[in-house]
Amino acid sequence: QVQLVESGGGLVQDGGSLRLSCAASGSILSINTMGWYRQAPGKQRELVAAITSTGITNYADSVKGRFTISRDNAKNTVYLQMNSLKPEDTAVYYCYLHSIVRSWGQGTQVTVSS
Repeated sequence: QVQLVESGGGLVQDGGSLRLSCAASGSILSINTMGWYRQAPGKQRELVAAITSTGITNYADSVKGRFTISRDNAKNTVYLQMNSLKPEDTAVYYCYLHSIVRSWGQGTQVTVSS
């Protein structure tokens, strides 16, 4: 079983920056993918960014050039640096880890005010 704990959400103004962190613990296979989804009110959950254990990354078109995902395999932690934030980035951000099964964090709120 894998547990994921997110931190770093909050309120920021249009154009600001935030850094999300997600620490995984438990039975973690060395080969896995970690990443972030987000869900805004009334919308479906969407993939924001993902990174494999070998460092291959994938981003949603809407965040390319503004967000950067990274990870520390020794700490089983994934980070999401979010720059040039826009009001449309407002959502609950969920961390996940996928190996044989997918585990989810509890979510952290990101609010960007205009």
